[in-house]
Amino acid sequence: MSKLTPVDATDARILLALDRDPQATVVALANDLQLARNTVQARLRRMSENGALSRISCRVEPEAVGYPLLALVTVSISQRMREEATRALDSLPEVVELLATTGDGDLLARVVARDTGDLNRITEMLVDMPGIERTSTAIVLRRVRSLRMDPLLERLAGSRE
Repeated sequence: MSKLTPVDATDARILLALDRDPQATVVALANDLQLARNTVQARLRRMSENGALSRISCRVEPEAVGYPLLALVTVSISQRMREEATRALDSLPEVVELLATTGDGDLLARVVARDTGDLNRITEMLVDMPGIERTSTAIVLRRVRSLRMDPLLERLAGSRE
């Protein structure tokens, strides 16, 4: 399913330190965590290469680039056109995340928009895409809690390797 190498307690400590100071150098992290510089550098490289660390752009808030509206769009697709539908959805920059799901739809798209008029434009584009049969859109009114990993990392960092 995934090529990820599981993160261990040392990796978790490194990731928590990066959360505290995203600009920290490898040397600073090594000093702070009392680890060898080569150890920190090798672990960061491994986590980047195997996908445990996402791209930096994933940390950018959509509001900061002019897209304050967030919507969750359930997408039902023609099973025979799964690849075409996925490629079409991938081509739309406002679709910032796409998840295959169970339930009422086949895919859940996290969509950002400038305003409700822009969201209407985007949803009209979605239903015109090949392989997409229907959509259902829910506008996010407010973010109660952002995606967080620190409690899981803190638990793992506290465990013994």
